[in-house]
Amino acid sequence: MKAKRNIILTTALFSLAALPALAAEPGTTEKEVATASEVKAEAQPKIKQTNYTDDYEKFRFGGYGEMVASFMDYGKNRFSGANYGNTREHRSTIAIPRFVLALDYKFNSKWVLGAEIEFESGGVGIEQEMESAPGGTENMEYEREMEKGGEVALEQFHITRLINPAFNVRVGHMIVPLGLTNSHHEPINFFGTSRPEGETTILPSTWHETGVSVFGTFGRGYATFDYQAMVVAGLNPDGFGMLNWVQGGKQGLFESDNFSSPAYVARLDYKGVPGLRLGASAYYCHDVLKNADKSWKYSSISRSALKIFSFDGQYKNPYVTARANVIWGNLDNASAIGNVVTGNKSNTNSYPTGVRRHVAKTALCYGGELGVNVSKFFKKGKCPVIYPFVRYDYYNPQQKGDDNQTMQNILQVSKWTAGVNWYALPNLVVKADYTTRQIGTQKVFGTTKFNSENELSFGIAYIGWFTKR
Repeated sequence: MKAKRNIILTTALFSLAALPALAAEPGTTEKEVATASEVKAEAQPKIKQTNYTDDYEKFRFGGYGEMVASFMDYGKNRFSGANYGNTREHRSTIAIPRFVLALDYKFNSKWVLGAEIEFESGGVGIEQEMESAPGGTENMEYEREMEKGGEVALEQFHITRLINPAFNVRVGHMIVPLGLTNSHHEPINFFGTSRPEGETTILPSTWHETGVSVFGTFGRGYATFDYQAMVVAGLNPDGFGMLNWVQGGKQGLFESDNFSSPAYVARLDYKGVPGLRLGASAYYCHDVLKNADKSWKYSSISRSALKIFSFDGQYKNPYVTARANVIWGNLDNASAIGNVVTGNKSNTNSYPTGVRRHVAKTALCYGGELGVNVSKFFKKGKCPVIYPFVRYDYYNPQQKGDDNQTMQNILQVSKWTAGVNWYALPNLVVKADYTTRQIGTQKVFGTTKFNSENELSFGIAYIGWFTKR
């Protein structure tokens, strides 16, 4: 937990140095099952699909990472400058959003261990506990020590029992495959320098919880489907808020997760047409209030069910790549939850998720992107693999409130991004893009009284297995 930045940077540079031989490795394929430990390289998709354990005999070790620099013309006070949004301010940032190490190990042909560790924003030394005082639960206090910002997270740790292609079982800590970005979150799988903003605003990303799942493939030919179904720890309402809806509710903050009201997750992907993938996913938690750290604070609320639905798709051929997604979610008794969280100053200051007030009943995001492979319009070897692209996103963590709520339209964002991806290697991409956000509107080309937010970003990302045998 107390890894130093220089160690992480050195490891990242070493990994990049080892990558050329790795990325050039033939037989890089898109795996059948969408999990983070099944590291993908979709730059060169194959029509033939194989089981995700077929390309190694005993173990494989790899990962992915990304680095981003951004130059912005807006400040950090969109919400305090309520009449006009952000002030005009030229500033820049540079970051390592994430560096991930992944390991798969076969005990034998039927039992597989998978693990991932994510260093986010340089890593962190952090510890948090909730201690109870003798004689009364109301005096329970949060105790927290932090060395610096960022996060070191065990993103995945699970054991899989392979039974047959149609039915397999996995137990442990794993990715929640809700939405396009969580299901395919590796940096090769989106064009922008950053993950799609709509999904990462209203949902945890990368979303990982502990539980049990079953998965497999059924059908054949043009009627081929992948499925996943899981029972995992449900979201914690203490992390719900105005700015990010339920994004801050991911568990894992304490030594054990609340499992009093588990969540049920299902995903179905259609993959019968070469190059086409259509997905649908759903999330349901019967009562998120039971997963709160201090559940008695919500005793005046009867129940709060959380439902989230997602539809997404991708089409790839040698010339173009197109992706699209939509996510809609509904939270029962959202206004009452917001009142509880804001009503307790200690809770608000201690739970590290930001502002928590006026939680919306529904949240919405949708977006799509299109990239063109310029190299295919030239003779082979005459042009590098370059994808100019365009992307549109709309998102609003306050799409609709309960009857007694007033929603903040300053949280509506209509966003255009245009840029270019250069695949220096099949598994290594250099990115550049320009983004403009229009605030307070759902119109694709709308303008409002709020200042627009514009930024120019550059990034580099890689993915791959460093070694396998």
